[in-house]
This record gives sequence, C-alpha cells and structure tokens, in this order.
Amino acid sequence: MPHLGMPEILVIALVVLLLFGGRKIPQLMKGLGKGVKSFKDGMNGKFDDEDESTSANKTEEK
Repeated sequence: MPHLGMPEILVIALVVLLLFGGRKIPQLMKGLGKGVKSFKDGMNGKFDDEDESTSANKTEEK
C-alpha cells in the first residue's frame, strides 16, 4: 500500500471539507469517536449497564 504524504492528506482534507462543510466535521468526528470507543469496549468484553440488566431480567423470567 502506498504511503500518504502531506500533499495527499491535504487533498483528502480539502475534499472532506467540500463534501461535508465546516459545521458537519466536528459532528462526524464525535460520532466516529463514539463508534471506536464502543468497538474497543466490545472487544474488551465491557458492555453497557442497560444490556447487562436487560439480559439478567430475561434469565429471571425463564
């Protein structure tokens, strides 16, 4: 895979800026960060408290 240099990164950033606009980029990065955090938590076996309590209620009902 070819390496990305500074000119290539600048072109990609310019295209993203033109496609999404300056106001949408922070929202996109926030969503991306939440997705990465959720993925890492899932890989480490950490789950939300809601998921654990919901699964515990299902086992109690059976």
